[in-house]
Amino acid sequence: VQLQASGGGLVQAGGSLRLSCAASGRTFRSNVMDWFRQAPGKERDFVAAITWSGGSTIYADSVKGRFTISRDKNKNTVYLQMNSLKPEDTAVYYCAAGRSFGRIEAKSTELDSWGQGTLVTVSS
Repeated sequence: VQLQASGGGLVQAGGSLRLSCAASGRTFRSNVMDWFRQAPGKERDFVAAITWSGGSTIYADSVKGRFTISRDKNKNTVYLQMNSLKPEDTAVYYCAAGRSFGRIEAKSTELDSWGQGTLVTVSS
């Protein structure tokens, strides 16, 4: 699976951004799409996940109620709508394809592919 993330940028606190992750060469083996983020000097953390088949979703507590993950099966694209952004949301955001649904770690062997990352900067 090849993943291409886009949509990052600079936004003021309280603003919104929508990230996209286009998948090509997808196989049924990788049925889960995840978003992670990595702030400077910190580890890469789980943000949200969605299953391609049933559209089940799960979020990190830090973004629940503000972020929404969705998918367009026709376009093989997953989105992350981010609202009410805070300075602490500043990070490089990565999409990943995998086989395990849940709040998994970035080092999990259940993750098969990664996108290149897109930078989100939230100014105060």
